[in-house]
Amino acid sequence: MMKRQLILEDGSIFVGKAFGSDIEKSGEVVFNTGMTGYQEILSDPSYCAQIVTLTYPLIGNYGINRDDFESINPSIHGLIVKEATEVPSYWRNEMTLDELLRVKGIPGLAGIDTRKLTKLIRANGTLKGKMCSMNVIPEKIIRDLQETPLKRNQVEQVSIKAPYASPGRGYRIVLVDFGMKHGILRELTKRKCDVVVVPYHTSAEEILRLNPDGVMLSNGPGDPKDVPEAIEMIQGILGKIPLFGICLGHQLFALACGADSQKMKFGHRGSNHPVMDMKTGRVAITSQNHGYTVEAKSLEATDLEITHVAVNDETIEGVKHSVHAAFSVQYHPEASPGPEDSNALFDDFITLITTFKGEKTYA
Repeated sequence: MMKRQLILEDGSIFVGKAFGSDIEKSGEVVFNTGMTGYQEILSDPSYCAQIVTLTYPLIGNYGINRDDFESINPSIHGLIVKEATEVPSYWRNEMTLDELLRVKGIPGLAGIDTRKLTKLIRANGTLKGKMCSMNVIPEKIIRDLQETPLKRNQVEQVSIKAPYASPGRGYRIVLVDFGMKHGILRELTKRKCDVVVVPYHTSAEEILRLNPDGVMLSNGPGDPKDVPEAIEMIQGILGKIPLFGICLGHQLFALACGADSQKMKFGHRGSNHPVMDMKTGRVAITSQNHGYTVEAKSLEATDLEITHVAVNDETIEGVKHSVHAAFSVQYHPEASPGPEDSNALFDDFITLITTFKGEKTYA
């Protein structure tokens, strides 16, 4: 068995079995509590430059298939599991988890105490770490991790470089790609939308020239304050076109309206987060992946109204504009992976466009 170690900036070291790629990578070490959906997690661009620990103990048991990717080229920097299945059993399986990680250049670590690592992150917050061979000098790695700040250009890394179209016969939606999961595009396509996907730095003027019926702000990695051009773009279209933001798109929408955001201790990452609709009192189980949140107090001086709140910690999970046709949620209504409790938010977006245009429902 070839061994590999995870070295953390606080001096902690976890030694286990190496699988996947032999490339050594560093990143922010986080954890995800989902019991299923490891393929979607691996390929979610919001995990750019992060090393993800999966708390569910057995990973890879249903293999990898062609249909469940959320991006073509995963940008995750490492995967940590308790046990990685070597022989998957599922009719859709096309390759093993180990094979995928090798092909995509992602190092994996198995056989460590993932419960201990998760509790460490919960106690201290996310930590910088590096997936290393057994030949390195730990003291040097620890010093490098402590002295080297995390990169802040993740959105630039994962966003598309040029616009492209996903044609349809319904409303034209401009989907701004901050690190878009394919599930979002799939839900818009399912509703017959004529989608134009554009890069993160597209200006308000360029978007308006596309003559859209609505604008979707996608999910994505990192700190929303690292994408000032997107905040300026949102301010330029607000009130002119209906808008719907998801995850990072939600945070950017809030910042554009004058609110503030802050980094969370260890974030929300999993497919089992309860969120309450403040209007109905209904609780939905949601899929989430974010390390930043909108500050509740900062909303008081804005035109934003709180629509959804996390049941576990009362953080902001959704807002809407009191004047303009615009709303956003922190969680992932496309549910890839995760429950589909909130999938109807895409229908709400279509209804918002219809109302804004004063038309009958688009067939």
